[in-house]
Amino acid sequence: MGLIAITTWSITAMLGIYLLSLWFPAGRPRRQVTKVTCFPGTLVFAHPALAVSALGCWIAFLLTGRPVYAWLSFGVLATSALLGFTLSTRWLGGGRHARGAGQRFPVLAVLLHGVAGVTTFVLVLLSAAVATGL
Repeated sequence: MGLIAITTWSITAMLGIYLLSLWFPAGRPRRQVTKVTCFPGTLVFAHPALAVSALGCWIAFLLTGRPVYAWLSFGVLATSALLGFTLSTRWLGGGRHARGAGQRFPVLAVLLHGVAGVTTFVLVLLSAAVATGL
C-alpha cells in the first residue's frame, strides 16, 4: 500500500506542477489588479512545500518501517490538503477574491489533482494505521 501511495503521490505532484506552471506565465506570477488576490503567493507555495515535506517523511517511513514517520507524513499531508482545499474553494469562486491566473486552470486537471490527492491522503492514513496495528 505504501508504494501505491507513492504512485498516486507522483500523479498528484505532476498535475500540481502542471497547474503551477499555468500560474507562472513567463516564469513569474501574474500580477493581480486588486489587493485581494484569489491565490496569495504564500498559500500557493506552502501547499506544495508541505506536500513535498510529507513525501520526505513518507519515504523515511518506507525505508525504516517506523510508524512515527508515517504519522508525521500524514499530519503534514493533512495540513497541505487543507491548504489545497482552500485553493480549490477560491478557484471555484471565492466571492470577493480577484479573478486572475487561476481562472484559466483546466477543470479536468484541477479535478484529477484533487482526486489523486484525496486518494493519496486515504492511502497514507490507512498505511499509517496498519503500521501501528490499529
